[in-house]
Amino acid sequence: MRRYVCVFFFLLAGLLARGQEAYTDLVRQGMDALAVDSLSQAEASFRAAMSMEPTHHGNSELFRYLGRIKERQEKNTEALEMYTSGLNLSPNNVELRLDRAALYYRMGNQARAASDYSDVIDLQSTNMEALQMRAHIRASMHDYKGARADYETMLVAEPHNESALVGLVLVNDRSGRPREAMEQISALISVYPRRALFYAIRGGMEQRRKQYEQALADLTQAIELEPSCADYYVSRATLYLEMRKRRLARADTQMAVRLGADPREMASLLK
Repeated sequence: MRRYVCVFFFLLAGLLARGQEAYTDLVRQGMDALAVDSLSQAEASFRAAMSMEPTHHGNSELFRYLGRIKERQEKNTEALEMYTSGLNLSPNNVELRLDRAALYYRMGNQARAASDYSDVIDLQSTNMEALQMRAHIRASMHDYKGARADYETMLVAEPHNESALVGLVLVNDRSGRPREAMEQISALISVYPRRALFYAIRGGMEQRRKQYEQALADLTQAIELEPSCADYYVSRATLYLEMRKRRLARADTQMAVRLGADPREMASLLK
């Protein structure tokens, strides 16, 4: 009897090994299909693998791949279902939760996106992507105190993080701290005098304060430092329009179009 029991477990181990090998082969086939953009084949291989091994620990990652496939197919609702299924299997999978948060944000569901980013931060307190996106969402919802806290957390972890430095300036500018915001952006320019973005940001802040000559100087400096950036020409065009210099505004919009800006948006700007 003992011999039969040993034979049974030997056969069972062989079957499990073959099952594991088949699962791995299907996953590999799916990855190979993804590499050549054969999305339908990749999906079929991943689904076959999950059907073969419904409780496999790797299925949460396969749901993540399926979610990305659905996004590329512009099937966002199905993509959300894939990400959620993966998270049901592996609630602490940070990459899966970041993917779902990003999709929620792109679909306009900021509250759900912020919730997922908060869950990521609970798992990884200094996850920069989650902190930055939650700060951005909070600022857009006028939760400036929360946004400021997120940016400050980022700067404790990475004192030179540009996204956090800029985000903090803009939050302070919008939330009743205009002098502090101007001092901060000017300090950044002192430290990084060749960084075009900082001049463009200060120019925009000066434009909102109707300090047109200072704004023009800063936006022009941004363009001189980074002449291939269409956004800076658009910003200066809006300034020229406020200054009633339509001819100069038109010249900047034409340059922006040559650098890749949407011609219809530029035409609308000049109306």
